[in-house]
Order: sequence, then C-alpha cells, then structure tokens
Amino acid sequence: MSDDRMINAIGRIERALSRLEALKAPDTETLEHLQEKYALLKSETGQVLSDLDGLILQIKEEQHG
Repeated sequence: MSDDRMINAIGRIERALSRLEALKAPDTETLEHLQEKYALLKSETGQVLSDLDGLILQIKEEQHG
C-alpha cells in the first residue's frame, strides 16, 4: 500500500472512530426494551427453526415410508 493510500485509510479510520465516540449511549429504558425485543425474537426464531426441523423430518419420513 502506498503512503498516500495508507494515510487516507488511517484518516478514514480516525473519522469513523470519532463518529462512533460521538454517539450517545442508549438510555437504560431503551436498552432494556432492545434486550426484551432481542429475547423475544430469539425465542420466536428458535420456535420457527424447530417447526422447520419437524417439517423436514416429516417430509423425509413420507419419502422413505
């Protein structure tokens, strides 16, 4: 990598880091809401995957049965 490209890349990294540092951390209420939403989505996803596994097993059994 040439010096100019490296300097430009470092500059982009520094600007991105500055933007990240300037972000306001979510308040406790928002964080709790996001955690609850994540837990719900995780649970629903697990159930859907379980349902899909059951359907796949059922199809395999029908094909071989």
